[in-house]
Amino acid sequence: MPREAVAGPTGPERDGRASGRRARGGPGAMVAAAFLGPGTITTATLAGVRTGVSLLWALGFSVLATLALQEMAARLGLVTGQGLGEAVRARFAAGAGRALAAGLVLSAIVIGNAAYETGNLLGGALGAQALGGGSARAWGLGLAVAAGALLWAGRYRAMERWLTSLVAVMGLVFFATAVLLLPSLPSLLRGLVVPSLPDASLLLAVGLVGTTVVPYNLFLHASAVRQRWSGAADLPAARRDSAVAIVLGGLVSMAVVVTAAGAGGGEVRNAADMARQLQPLLGGWARALFGTGLLAAGLTSAITAPLAAAWAACGVLGWKADLRSPRFRLVWGAVLLAGALCTVVGVRPVPAILFAQVANGILLPGVALFLLLVVNDGKRMGRWRNGPWLNLAGGLVVGVAALLGLRAILSVL
Repeated sequence: MPREAVAGPTGPERDGRASGRRARGGPGAMVAAAFLGPGTITTATLAGVRTGVSLLWALGFSVLATLALQEMAARLGLVTGQGLGEAVRARFAAGAGRALAAGLVLSAIVIGNAAYETGNLLGGALGAQALGGGSARAWGLGLAVAAGALLWAGRYRAMERWLTSLVAVMGLVFFATAVLLLPSLPSLLRGLVVPSLPDASLLLAVGLVGTTVVPYNLFLHASAVRQRWSGAADLPAARRDSAVAIVLGGLVSMAVVVTAAGAGGGEVRNAADMARQLQPLLGGWARALFGTGLLAAGLTSAITAPLAAAWAACGVLGWKADLRSPRFRLVWGAVLLAGALCTVVGVRPVPAILFAQVANGILLPGVALFLLLVVNDGKRMGRWRNGPWLNLAGGLVVGVAALLGLRAILSVL
């Protein structure tokens, strides 16, 4: 049943959402903060160092794909009052369809979010290590404890405001540095609009897609809009919120690529290597500021990945998706613990972060396909179901992501 036929929230829940409309930022900013983490910084730096600006087209495609898919996710949440996991469960009422849907969602959580969480904690640990030295394992464990404490508090609005502000400085610095190191306009435009795959760059291209069009963000957004807005009447505000945040996040990602390409080559093994990309602008301050940004980016993403996993699992399994419910905490705790364990055992940071992006790029087609199915359900979406242009855009995203993912799998077999 479309949301307009259902009574809206009342009492404190209603008041909280109404006040959210007056607050700065929104769920779109949280989505941008989730994909603008250590994985983005690391993968975009590797792409710039190894291929120059040749893979900017992958980020351009990713931003357009993210705009289309996140709009569908937000519309689903506002119109039906359900997250993506709940909608998938309702769409596939029983039998093999429900089992397949549940298996896909849980696989995305176990594989994608656990891998992402490892990269988040390791990336944040690299930043902390660049600032204060010490052991990356110890820093990673400390970040896991900090993320767990913030998630345990269960205060969505406070997390939303705090997390999005932490990555703003990093974005501004990379953008300013990119302007100083800007390559020639023809090469920049060619990299942005002409798809190409230089030697040994396929996994990087898949990683750039996976770090921007994040499968778990679809679950995060569909659930988060319900914490901020009341129903389909708020769709224009939700669309503006998403568009501004995603475009800005995409520009920052491109700025990282341009910065790394303009600063010169060299192998990237740790935060100190990546910090050198900022030296043309910041000189001796580069290491400190990069470490601060990477630490902030790691912590923000270390919170959003388990949060999205919990919303997805509770929805598809029919559990109560309350931030303070025991089952909700059990799911995010498991994802956080998996990432912490991989950090403590000494997984190499840069390869682990890149693997997380590739894993998410491979999972993306299946999750996006399920989203397309539920937003085309006329019984649930009513007049807000997808139109032909959005279906065309969604189908293109699924097709391109599937092709890139398949080629990536074949390349390692």
